[in-house]
Amino acid sequence: MSNHLWAVLGAALFSCLIGPVAAQDVELRSLDGSVELEGNLISYDGAFYRLDTVYGALTVSAEGVSCAGPGCPDLTNFVAEARVAGAATVAEGLLPELLEAFAHSQGMQVSVEEGTDYVLRRADGSAAARFAVTPGSTDDGFLALLNDEADIALALREPSRAEVAASEAASPDDPPLDDRVRVLALDALVPVVSGHNPINALSLPDVARLFSGEVVNWQELDGPDAPVALHMLAPGLGLSQAFEARVLLPSDAEVGPEIIRHESAEALAIAVAHDAYAVGITARSGVGPARAVPLIGQCGFPLSASVDAVKAEDYPLTAPVYMYLAPRRLPLLVRQFLAFTETELAETHVAEAGFVNQLLTRTPLALQGERLGNAIRAAGEDVGLDDLQHVMEVLGTAERLSTTLRFNPGGAALDIQSRASVGRLAAAVERGAFDGRQLIFAGFSDSDGPSVVNARLSLRRAGVVRDAVLAAAIAGGERVEMVSVGFGEAMPMACDDTEWGRAVNRRVEVWLD
Repeated sequence: MSNHLWAVLGAALFSCLIGPVAAQDVELRSLDGSVELEGNLISYDGAFYRLDTVYGALTVSAEGVSCAGPGCPDLTNFVAEARVAGAATVAEGLLPELLEAFAHSQGMQVSVEEGTDYVLRRADGSAAARFAVTPGSTDDGFLALLNDEADIALALREPSRAEVAASEAASPDDPPLDDRVRVLALDALVPVVSGHNPINALSLPDVARLFSGEVVNWQELDGPDAPVALHMLAPGLGLSQAFEARVLLPSDAEVGPEIIRHESAEALAIAVAHDAYAVGITARSGVGPARAVPLIGQCGFPLSASVDAVKAEDYPLTAPVYMYLAPRRLPLLVRQFLAFTETELAETHVAEAGFVNQLLTRTPLALQGERLGNAIRAAGEDVGLDDLQHVMEVLGTAERLSTTLRFNPGGAALDIQSRASVGRLAAAVERGAFDGRQLIFAGFSDSDGPSVVNARLSLRRAGVVRDAVLAAAIAGGERVEMVSVGFGEAMPMACDDTEWGRAVNRRVEVWLD
């Protein structure tokens, strides 16, 4: 094969494109007519042809060739298509707003057709893309993705072991699900009560006792002598499953029998708001007329689901909104939409829709009174005045960025949200957001084990994150000084008497000086 033909083909051998179409004979010709390539058209995504040829499956840029034959697509009227399924909270409460904003950025308009099909139309009225959206549960989204009935699954939890195993069994050569995920937005699980309920805080163990049916009267939690009415989201919804996995399971508890289930966060919030003795577990984005109460540990540390706490995963029940992608190349306009979801413009729409966005915010240490108070209360034999003074010396003039990074339980790998945060930090470095400044990667630990060991461990984890950001920031890294420090257990965010509290305390913060 000539070098010119390889230039036409771009030597690109992609593993897969958007779903296969009926194979038909086509002939691709270079624009100067010197090279021809015959084969069966496997697919076309608006930018690339994929052909089954005598050389194997090849991908060819549409810009470099013309197409002849009965299988050639209609380039003028090509419509990019994507099938989206999963969490109705996202499919109905966030996705339409993002599609509208993306279309506007492309000079297009969105029309809703056939119920839940969002069609992006050019100025002349012609269709450019169609997003067929099927709202349902997170279970529905993963099932559709695994059955090749969706290109994008909207999820409010990570895939279960069974779902991961099913994906690997169906397509062992495809990238694993964890490599095909994006964090679209952030949310959190919060306990909610009526504005007439005197309860002002709940511990996670108390929440587990409530929803397992162990506590049936508010008097057992120093409340009024009244029966507890329990409200949860429907079993198939991702947030409901996340609650069971993250709160009930660690307490060896199961969902109690006397629980009122709701198909939406809105319905749950309304029901709880109208019952002074009700308590529910719902999404932060769906609190509505109910009142969210903070979580509190046995040592007295209160944790509210504030915007900054959710962004930093300081709040223990953060719930990222995930998009899991099919293991194939999606149409160009669909890929452009996915890229748009990571822009600052998209993040503003995420916040307007009631979710927490991932834009970097800055908070000086002087404005973090709650955590400073926690640090002073937790000081003891292992954390003395010298340790706290060292923290102040290093961070006293710096600002904490909202990005905080954590690792998967029992391992050295960053969790999904933190991997996304590394990319966002690297992008900010590359566009010059921190030029001439110093980024401090500050590692912290829980208090389990000797303090000297914890200090070393926190420093090592801070170094891992620093190295990951440096590796991801291909350009611009030399304009920013990046250092790592380890403070061990000096600045706890939560009580260390529970596993969730220890998990919150094991973190790497990012500070700008």
